[in-house]
Amino acid sequence: MPVTRVALVTGGGRGIGREIAFALARDGCHVAVASRSPQSVEATAGAVRRLGVEAMPLALDVTDVDAITHAMQEIRARLGAIDVLVNNAGIAESAPFAKTEPALWERHLRVNATGPYLLTRAVLPAMLERRWGRVINIASLAGLHGAPYVTAYTASKHALVGLTRALAAEVSGTGVTVNAICPGFAATDLVWNSARNIAAKTGKSFEEAVAAMARINPGRRLIDPAEIAAVAAKLVHDDATNGETIVLDGTS
Repeated sequence: MPVTRVALVTGGGRGIGREIAFALARDGCHVAVASRSPQSVEATAGAVRRLGVEAMPLALDVTDVDAITHAMQEIRARLGAIDVLVNNAGIAESAPFAKTEPALWERHLRVNATGPYLLTRAVLPAMLERRWGRVINIASLAGLHGAPYVTAYTASKHALVGLTRALAAEVSGTGVTVNAICPGFAATDLVWNSARNIAAKTGKSFEEAVAAMARINPGRRLIDPAEIAAVAAKLVHDDATNGETIVLDGTS
């Protein structure tokens, strides 16, 4: 990258977001790391600083419009205008459709789809004015295909993929790109927590539950968060594509 960029990574305290924050920092970006957990973002921001760039921890609820407005002001004051937005924060809860209560449904749409919409809406005007910007949405294979017992999650990730494609078409030719990364099950706390729930409900061991989820991926292995981070870093470069849904399914 020819100039120092400023990136905001949501859900940056652990897992995929943490790895993306590191990857962008290694490419020279200053990074604002956001999460609902102040402790996790403090730790990530400290590690990012040791890579030789500036880092800013933020406690942020991506569904709170006022909190987003305040966060934008803080980032601009400390790091500068946001050039790169990584919408990584998300939730994933499973339930049969008949037990998918309205609150669960609405929670997934609010965090996984409305949150990225609100954040993108907050940063896009300035990106368009500068004629350079990158929006990277961390979606899922579930955003491209159906899956049982995760109706709310699947619907919310389909919405995020739809947002990506529609906005990419709208900003085409402006210097702003909008892309989505669609990984399968990844080696993160989300999978570990799901495996514990499966083990508690089915009598399978934790290891058996993890292995079962890995086998769902076409490559029959869990995706390493570092793989996702490497793709995100490429999408920041000046020659980045626009409007892509990049699949990471463990087959390569």
